[in-house]
This record gives sequence, structure tokens and C-alpha cells, in this order.
Amino acid sequence: MATVLERTAAAPISWGVCEVPGWGTQLPAERVLREMSEVGLRATELGSIGYLPTDPAELSRTLSSFGLALTGGFNPLALADPAQRGETLDRVHQSARLLADAGATDYVTCAVSDPDDWTRPQLTDSHWSHIYSMLDTVGDTVAGYGLTQVLHPHVDSLIETAAEVQRVLDNSDVHWVLDTGHLLIGGYDPVAFAANYAERVALVHLKDLRLDLAAELNAGASTLMQAVQAGLFVPLGQGDASIAAVVQTMEAANYEHWYVIEQDVAITDGEPPEGDGPIRDVQRSVAFIRSLEAGFDS
Repeated sequence: MATVLERTAAAPISWGVCEVPGWGTQLPAERVLREMSEVGLRATELGSIGYLPTDPAELSRTLSSFGLALTGGFNPLALADPAQRGETLDRVHQSARLLADAGATDYVTCAVSDPDDWTRPQLTDSHWSHIYSMLDTVGDTVAGYGLTQVLHPHVDSLIETAAEVQRVLDNSDVHWVLDTGHLLIGGYDPVAFAANYAERVALVHLKDLRLDLAAELNAGASTLMQAVQAGLFVPLGQGDASIAAVVQTMEAANYEHWYVIEQDVAITDGEPPEGDGPIRDVQRSVAFIRSLEAGFDS
């Protein structure tokens, strides 16, 4: 089986690339992809739609020119509202076609009230039943394109808190993104998730974070963007998310899929000079993963 580092991919958000207005400076795609390759990573998630080419052939050529493959892409989908079912499935077909034609393997689903409005309405049992049904339908749909659906718990989504995560675990057989950061912010110990549900995990997002800033976010004292700009996420091994224990637990369970370094950052003081900026933290995270592998071999 490939080593952990050989199964570790990048994500544009680790370079501050995000479609949210006011997030921060957006680095040129050529620089981001080159730096991904320079730190030794050989694959990436798609990132914000439109940042990289949306024509599959052009996307594949662009990535391959930097020695990169595509793992998958993040898809916020309205899964609780029956009135949006048709529009949601149209969106699924469109995004799945792009990902599959560009060589991806993962379809990352995030359950939201609306892709353009991440409010958190009170959900009824009927809403939850529709979510479970839609997860099945989306999973079947993307499987037709050769992709595996993985559900992403996420701050401000409909599946954010530990109780919401557990509810879906208990009522759906969907595969999961074990996102160490978002799980911990929502109150779910990522190590416990790995220990209890490793067989349900088909993608791992590695995020380390500061619990003091997460507490401010959960208290409503900051938005996610403000928390990220304040340094919520830190290089792997420097925060409170027990990254080493998560990786060790997943490897002991014979996990064979991708790990993605997805350390959300925001560049708020202008474009950094070459060789500086987000690449420094990614290098630290890659070095941490190498140190874990050295421990596995000892």
C-alpha cells in the first residue's frame, strides 16, 4: 500500500483560495499549483469553482503540467428541501461530469439549506428523512460517473454539530469525510470518529486548529472567515486536533484512501513574495506527516 505521504493531497484553500468575498488575496493558480508540486504533493482537490479550468480536458492538462492529479471537489447541495430536489440533482450531474472527466475519484457532498445561503433553519423529522433520501440519490447518481460520494460535516452547514453528525451516522450508510477540524469544532472528537467509524471513512481532511479560537467561533463572537483570518487553523501537529492519533488510528484500520491537507488560511496583507506565505505552513504540515511515517517504520 502507498505510504501516507504518497496518499496525501493538497487543497487550494491551504493557499487562501476561497470564493467568499472579503476572504483575502487570491494567489494566481499557476503559483499555487507550482507550490503544491514543490512541497512534494502529487494531487489536489478542485477548490472554488472557476479558480481552475472548468473544461475537463483543460483542467487535466493544467494539473498534469504540474505533475498533479485531481482527487475530487467540494459540492454544497440543498438536501433538506424537497422543492429544490430537481435543481440539486441537475447540479450533481453537472459537477460529477466535470470531476469524472478530469479523473477524480471523490464527490464531496456538504448538506446546506441553499448553496448560496448557508443558513441553519430548524429541521423537522421530515427534513431529516429527505436528507437521508437525497444522500442515497446523490450517491447513486455520482456512482454512475465512477465517483464515490463522501459527506463533509462543516461549520454552518446542516450537519455541523456532534449530534447532527451522529444522527446521520445512525440513519444513513453514506461514506464520510473525516475532517479533523470541522468535527472538532462541532464537538465530535475526531479520534473517536476514526476509532468507531473507520470503515465509513473514504476521505480524510487534515486540519489542525486552536480550540480557543474555535470556542469564540462557536460562541458567535466571530464568523468562520474572521476566525480563519485570526489564525484558527495552524500547521499540522501544532494545534489541538490530535492529528497524529487520527492518522495512526486510520492506518491501523487499513485505510487506503486520500488524506488532504486542507488548512484554511486567508491572506490579509497582500501577495507574499515567492517562497513565502502559505507554502511555509504547508511545508510544516508535510514535514509533520513525514515524521509520522518515520514513527510507523520504527
